[in-house]
Order: sequence, then structure tokens, then C-alpha cells
Amino acid sequence: MKQGLRVVAFAIAPLVLPAGPATAQPAASPPPTPLQRLEASLVRITRSSNASWGIYVKCLETGEEVALDADRQMDTMSTIKIPLMVEAFEQIKAGRFKLADIYTLQKDDLLPGTGILRSLDPGAVISVKDLITLMIIVSDNTATDVMYRMVGGPQAVTRRMEALGLKSTRATGTARAWFDALRAEGNRDEFHRQAKHPYGLSTPREMGVLLERMERGTLVDKASSELMLQILRGQLYRTRIPRFLSGWAVPHKTGDFLPYIADDVGVLEAPERKVVLSVFTANHYGAGDALEEAIGRLAEQVAAYFAYRQ
Repeated sequence: MKQGLRVVAFAIAPLVLPAGPATAQPAASPPPTPLQRLEASLVRITRSSNASWGIYVKCLETGEEVALDADRQMDTMSTIKIPLMVEAFEQIKAGRFKLADIYTLQKDDLLPGTGILRSLDPGAVISVKDLITLMIIVSDNTATDVMYRMVGGPQAVTRRMEALGLKSTRATGTARAWFDALRAEGNRDEFHRQAKHPYGLSTPREMGVLLERMERGTLVDKASSELMLQILRGQLYRTRIPRFLSGWAVPHKTGDFLPYIADDVGVLEAPERKVVLSVFTANHYGAGDALEEAIGRLAEQVAAYFAYRQ
């Protein structure tokens, strides 16, 4: 009889490798805060328009801020008329002249650019309050230089800003001096590239500080602050900060040398919320409307964020 095959089973022990160092797992990044998401949204919008940007945002109730190159000194263009208005109200408070004082328009006063006084006949009679109002709501250059003469020139405005602690805010010259420099250069692109003749200088943060003090009633005094805000609420150029907004009052002042510069500084006002928004731009060589739309989108994002903050 043949011996049967035997099946031998082997137990296979598990393979044990030498212990090595544990692999560290990267710590998860914390999710961005709501304010960081707002900042990221603003950055994305600025990248949609090839320009130099300076942006300052502050909610007066929550204290939240966004600052994107907010301390860069930039050309204010006509937003420098806010510091000029402040100096005028300081001198009115000191009794140097009155809002009701009358000025008679002279032929030599008339300047090009924005405004309506250049279209009036010499001899027109205008109150100081009307000069300030026209300087703000239609950015009247003729009214601007009349006010510069009344307060003692651009240097008086610069001294006032220094006294307020705003060291980067300077009134660099009259409107007439700016137009004369532009005319002498002839080439608008080159005039902007050289940046030798700013209409005024400030930073987004410093202009925002002025507006915050105005809203808190501490700029000049409470009555003057409120009257300045009332004038700013009458702004007729609304293609930037207020462009896509509803439900907000927006006292603000534009400044521009399109297509290169489109500035806008103001406050988004709601019954229980006030948000300072200061936007400066420069070095833009595309379509001016695209730059204005980008500023409008910035304001839209800021308004949407702070509308529901507690």
C-alpha cells in the first residue's frame, strides 16, 4: 500500500518592522475670520484693475479695520478740499470771517476743470457757505482758490493738519498752480508719471481719521462737524463709493485725474452703523469707468459686511 502524501502546514508569523519616528501631521490652519474674508475680497477687487491702491476701512461701532497700503502718501486730487473745508470752519469759529459773508466773483478767479462758477459772469455774488458747498459737491476749482485766499493759502491748511497730528497730509498748492503745471507739460501721461505736481498729498488712513473725527463731532466742534457732513452728503458725483449702494447715506468727496487717479473718501451711514471708507488710486492707464466701478465694488463689499455685524 502506498504511503499517502502528507500536508504540512506552516504558521507564518506577522512581519514586525523596527519602530521608526512618527510622521508629524501638519497642524490645520484656522479658518479665516470674517474680517479676513472681507480683506481678501477687497484684495481680489483691486487686482481686477491695474493700478496702485491705498484703502482704509474702519467701523466706528465695532472698531474693526482693514488697511491695505493705508499709510502710503498719495495724490489726493480734489479730496484735499476736505482739509481746506476744515481750515475754513476753524477760521470761521475763530471769527476771521463768517459763512454769511459775501464774495463777488472776479474775472481772474475763473478756472477750468470741474465746477460751475467758471460758467458765471464776473460780478456774481456768492456767500462763503455757497463757496464751500460748491467746492465740495461739484468740486468747483474756482471756489477752491477763492477759499485758499480767504484762509491764507495752502500753507495754512498744511499747518492745521500738522496740528491735528496728520503729518502726511499737505496742501501742496492752489488749483491754478496745478493747471498751470499741467499746461506747461502738455503730455498728460508724462505729467502723471513724473508725479512732480500733486494736487495735494495724504494717506487713506489720515483722510479716514478726519472723517471719523467729523462723525464723532470732534472736528472743529460738534456744530461745524455736522454742517461739514451735511455738505458732504450733497455730493453730486456718485459713480464710485455710492455706485452700488442702497440704504446708506454717503457723505463723501471725490478726487480725480482720470484715467490715472480716481479717489473717493467718505462714510457709509446707517441708523446704527457708520463705516469710514477711504480709497486712493494712481498709475491707472485703462478705462476710467473700470476704475470707478472697482471702487464701487469695494464699497459694496464693505457695506454688505458691516450691515449685519453686531
